[in-house]
Amino acid sequence: MKNDVKEILFNEEEIAKKVKELAKKITEDYRGKDLTVIGILKGSNIFMGDLIRKIDIPLQIDFMVVSSYGQSTESSGIVRVIKDLDYSIEGKNILIVEDIIDTGLTLAYLKEILLKRKPQSVKICSLLDKPARRRVDLEVDYIGFETPDEFIVGYGIDYSEKYRNLPYIAVLKDEVYNK
Repeated sequence: MKNDVKEILFNEEEIAKKVKELAKKITEDYRGKDLTVIGILKGSNIFMGDLIRKIDIPLQIDFMVVSSYGQSTESSGIVRVIKDLDYSIEGKNILIVEDIIDTGLTLAYLKEILLKRKPQSVKICSLLDKPARRRVDLEVDYIGFETPDEFIVGYGIDYSEKYRNLPYIAVLKDEVYNK
C-alpha cells in the first residue's frame, strides 16, 4: 500500500492535533445542549471515532450511508441514500461528520433532506475540504484541513474500498487509479 502513495499530506500527529482542536470547539459550541453526531459511512468512521472520544459533553450517534462515487474517482452528482438514520432527529442539534468534502453535492443534498426532518440545527464537520472541486455553495462549520485537488486516501478515505487503514492522509499515485 505504501508503494502506492505519492506524498503524505498529514501525518498521524498532525491529524490527532487537529481532531483535538475540532473536538474542543464542538464541545464549547454545544455545551448545555443535546447533540446528535451523524457519521457518514464508510469514510468518516475513523475520524468520527477519534472525534467523539474527544468531545467532552454527552452525545448520541447515528450513521448514514450515502454514495455519489461508486467505484469511480469522480462524483456522479447522483446521491443515493443506502442506509438511513435509525432515530428521529426532530428537535435535535445535528452534527454531520464527513471525511472529505469534494464537490459538495452529497453534503448539500444530505443537509437538505435532514432539514426537512425538523431538527433544531444542522452543522457540518469535515476533516478535509477540497474547495477547488466545489460545485455548490455549502457552509461547513468545522473544517480540519484544506487539501489540494488530488486523489486523497487514508484515515478512513478509500479508493475502490482500499487504503482506509492508512494511519495518515496521503495523495495516491496517478498510475494507481488511472489503470
